[in-house]
Amino acid sequence: MNTDHFKKVSFAGLLITLGIIFGDIGTSPLYTFQAILKEGGSANAELVLGAISCVFWTLTLQTTFKYILITLQADNHGEGGIFSLYALVRRYGKKLMFPAMIGAGTLLADGIITPPISVTSAIEGLSGVKGLEHIIIPGNHFVMGTVLVILVLLFIFQRFGAKVVGGSFGPIMLLWFVMLGGLGISQIIHYPQIFKALNPVYGLRLLTLHPKGFWLLGAVFLCTTGAEALYSDLGHCGRRNIQVSWIFVKIALVLNYLGQGAWVLMQGKDKLPDDINPFFAIVPHGFLLPSIIIATAATIIASQALISGSFTLISEAISLNFWPKVRVKFPTTIRGQIYIPSINWILCLGCILVVLYFRTSEAMTAAYGFSITIAMLMTTVLMYYFLRYVKHFPLWIVILILVVFVSVEFSFFVANAVKIVKRLFFLVFEIGLIFTMYVWYSARKITNKFLKFVNMKDYVPLLEGLSEDKSINKFATHLIYLTKANHTFQIEERIIYSIFSRKPKRADIYWFVHVERTDDPYTMEYSIEELKKDKIIRVEFQLGFRVQPRINLLMRKVVEEMVTNKELDITSPYPSLSKHHLAADFIFVILETFLSTDNDFKGKDGFIMNSYFFLKHMSLADDKSFGLDTSETRIEKIPMVVNPFTKMDLKRSLFKIYE
Repeated sequence: MNTDHFKKVSFAGLLITLGIIFGDIGTSPLYTFQAILKEGGSANAELVLGAISCVFWTLTLQTTFKYILITLQADNHGEGGIFSLYALVRRYGKKLMFPAMIGAGTLLADGIITPPISVTSAIEGLSGVKGLEHIIIPGNHFVMGTVLVILVLLFIFQRFGAKVVGGSFGPIMLLWFVMLGGLGISQIIHYPQIFKALNPVYGLRLLTLHPKGFWLLGAVFLCTTGAEALYSDLGHCGRRNIQVSWIFVKIALVLNYLGQGAWVLMQGKDKLPDDINPFFAIVPHGFLLPSIIIATAATIIASQALISGSFTLISEAISLNFWPKVRVKFPTTIRGQIYIPSINWILCLGCILVVLYFRTSEAMTAAYGFSITIAMLMTTVLMYYFLRYVKHFPLWIVILILVVFVSVEFSFFVANAVKIVKRLFFLVFEIGLIFTMYVWYSARKITNKFLKFVNMKDYVPLLEGLSEDKSINKFATHLIYLTKANHTFQIEERIIYSIFSRKPKRADIYWFVHVERTDDPYTMEYSIEELKKDKIIRVEFQLGFRVQPRINLLMRKVVEEMVTNKELDITSPYPSLSKHHLAADFIFVILETFLSTDNDFKGKDGFIMNSYFFLKHMSLADDKSFGLDTSETRIEKIPMVVNPFTKMDLKRSLFKIYE
């Protein structure tokens, strides 16, 4: 696949950007204005003009200013999202993992409502088609069943990747945005006075003078919920393509909102019927069914983008030690496209429960947005460090930008806080995600703190001697250990114990492999150091945080290049095999820790460590996560003693010798 469009603005790049980036925010007109009218309880000029003013300036301040112009500058070698941003700034603050974890957890949790709310809104539009009004009733079994079938098929399809239909995403979304703008214009030409709604005064009046005023921001916020996902998908299309295509997208969105407002005001009613959705009301009756088909396709594309973004987020979390190791698959040859089965089915279950619990798009909008505001605030916290320490902006400019972002987002947070009662359904999921990240990250810190290293130089003679000791049966010709030691002449004490203190492991050549994660997402480099010629070799892999550490394949490539360069002879040392030029054996040894019963835990550490090992038991084993073939791998169980018993009141009551 040609990826030149990722680097520069092109028609292909802009088209793909429409299909991948703007699905979520692009389908928000389906339900945003309807939700504001329902919350406001009226359809008078004060509410309509004020609502559109708030929507326009929210898209301007929050989406255009914060994300399109500012946040997209946090480009981590082409990648975006809260973990990419964290990777850029983590060196500047010891506690920055907290906003990263909270932001990622809340973004994922609120994400399970996006596919149901979008697809349900589109299907409910069929109620306006003549002959279907008695079948398509919001919340009935037919609507829910149709939505569930679409969502389940979407999640089933994930295992095959989106390559086949991916080429059609852009044209469909282009058609969608053209339709949005066209529908809006068809109403604006009959009521051009609606353009005065772009004046911020109307928005301020609504927020300060309307009886519900400020609290309407909870519904207004729905227009920009896709902004955080927009940044997460930066790596798929590139910054310039997103920025240029947003001009077209924003114009289409604003025109549609203006058109919906114009239609409402032309009705001359103080209140609309509850079953009226202004979005479908402005569609000509003869075009209603095609528009619903296009809307449904757009919502499926928006859902696909969110699911793919969730896979990317979890993959990065695994690489940064925020998430247990789970199976990651690559269904296509497209760069960055991955499939995580466990996350796919968790999201699928979450979406199904959302549909069954809320039933209608109106009920979903009443619970939507709270967590996204938290995710946006967490991004703002990290952006402060990025602008101040990476971009080196003057402090007064950073503070000014921060004040604007925090003021807007905190207002949305407070307005959305009332939704927490309606979204208790999500709290378990949200807390579970953040708790898992916190436990995994904290436990890894604890285990690394108690990991003891020794000087490798002290053991080089011992390894040489063991290798030459013919009285000990050979364990392997090439014996490979994975090490966490960052320095060439350091090695874990437990590896030395495994080689010497258990059944001695004699080998011709000892390999020690270390993987270093880089902030560059796609780095793939390695270096070789021979600590002892043809006896002890250390391989250092430098892998980007989005590269899967398939050590078996990587080591095979290293060995092939060493053989080609005549730096290594891998012919079997056994005469009966070497005469046939057969290759020698390679054995990986994985040291797998378990929590020893000798620990005397008290308080938080005990809770974290017990939770960590429970999660570890449920996660992918080390040999699988490192892509090691089971036929070439040996697993050794190592007890972990973090807090040993220091005092034991054990008394001897008897000592007797019988003759």
